[in-house]
Amino acid sequence: MNWEHIINDYAEYIGLEKSLSAATISAYGADLKKLQTFMTDRSVEPEKVTMEDIESFLSNIYDSGLSRVSQARILSGVRGFFKYMQTEGYIKTSPAELINSPNPGRKLPDVLSADEIDAIIGSIDVSQPEGHRNRAIIEVLYGCGLRVSELLSLQLSCYFPDKGFLKVTGKGNKERLAPIGSQAIKAVEIYISLRNKMKIKRDCENILFLNRRGKKLTRTMILIMVKNAAVAAGITKTVSPHTFRHSFATHLITGGADLRAVQEMLGHESIITTEIYTHIDRQHLKEVIKMHPRATVV
Repeated sequence: MNWEHIINDYAEYIGLEKSLSAATISAYGADLKKLQTFMTDRSVEPEKVTMEDIESFLSNIYDSGLSRVSQARILSGVRGFFKYMQTEGYIKTSPAELINSPNPGRKLPDVLSADEIDAIIGSIDVSQPEGHRNRAIIEVLYGCGLRVSELLSLQLSCYFPDKGFLKVTGKGNKERLAPIGSQAIKAVEIYISLRNKMKIKRDCENILFLNRRGKKLTRTMILIMVKNAAVAAGITKTVSPHTFRHSFATHLITGGADLRAVQEMLGHESIITTEIYTHIDRQHLKEVIKMHPRATVV
């Protein structure tokens, strides 16, 4: 057995059995290459790795200056790798099983106000060929709380304006219904009327959002468009496509939406992930407590 062979086998396994995205598989692969390099330099074969070896590897990672989030991700990948080796019978027990993860902490995401979102949407020049498309994209990102990957793969046949829903394919190829509001529908309908006049490339006929050449958009294209729109609107916050998803969830929670409903709309597997949005607007909670008969305004 050698490191390269077993790492390639593991990458194939998580791709087929875990339905992970290509980006996630690539990230795990890069992390395991770090492990391979570290262990190879010390002449440690995959089946001979001990808990002390892994602790030394993680100490080396820590000294390199990686964040706790990155450290936790690397340990997660290492744990999965050795669990796979155990399941396949290469080793009897996993040397990573008893190692504690570093606490990554809880970073509250940046959120835009409703006025800031209006300013960004209003900054888009609809006289340009891609203007109405870009406005529709931001309306959908914010109005439906989509991930960028979900927006890029959104299909025309999964858009149901008469019912007020989109059928979205999320992480792990799990499908969910995402409500879409009237403002987003209006923007998408204008874009579709222009899209119908485009020359669309084969295999892209059912993709909703396309570039000017009738092909599928990329994550980078969306990122650049969003950043340019934020700059044009005079927004000084760091704005990414994911900022609109955070804003969608925050505005729902602070508006009194049920946490379980928001979890379902976001496609979160665990409600713990959704609960981060209950910590964002503390000023909102201060306003709510004023309704209590024993509340003291401070």
